[in-house]
Amino acid sequence: MVVAGIACAWAWQLQEELQQANHTMERYAERIADLEDRLSDTDEGLSQNTQAMAVKIKELYSEVDKLWASAWRRNKAKLDELEKASATQGKKLASTEKSLSSAEAQIKSAAADITKLKSVAGDLERLMASAKANGAEVERVADALNRINLDLSKMNKRVQSNEEWVESINAFRRQINSHLTRLQASVRALESASTAP
Repeated sequence: MVVAGIACAWAWQLQEELQQANHTMERYAERIADLEDRLSDTDEGLSQNTQAMAVKIKELYSEVDKLWASAWRRNKAKLDELEKASATQGKKLASTEKSLSSAEAQIKSAAADITKLKSVAGDLERLMASAKANGAEVERVADALNRINLDLSKMNKRVQSNEEWVESINAFRRQINSHLTRLQASVRALESASTAP
């Protein structure tokens, strides 16, 4: 864009120079017209000055032609440079347009990726919410398991206590049975002694 601006400024400068050359040509044309008017107004000495005036007019036309040729040569070179610069700028603009279209394609691809990522982010948020809910459920199950373990520990203690109590009762029962067996033996012995002659 900067080079295009410089090229435009340069073209404007060339246009100004052309306008100045045109202005100079117009002044010469005015002077020639003025001279022609003077010649037409004054008839005396016209035949003597006609050749001199014709020479001056030819000189003026020659000068005007030289000015036109000089301005054309200068401006032609500058115009050629401007055309080359314009062609170069055109190529750069074409390259920039290609880069821009490539960047637009990348932006569209990135936008599609962002849309996918937003969808994935939504899925992740749902998974996180589900994971939090599962974590809360795991904590609840762990608390219940801890309560069950405590209850089981209490029951184990009670069972152990009951087993000890049953063992104590069994020992007492064996002791009673032993005493009863001895008593029964004693009773039999007494009965057999009392029935014997």
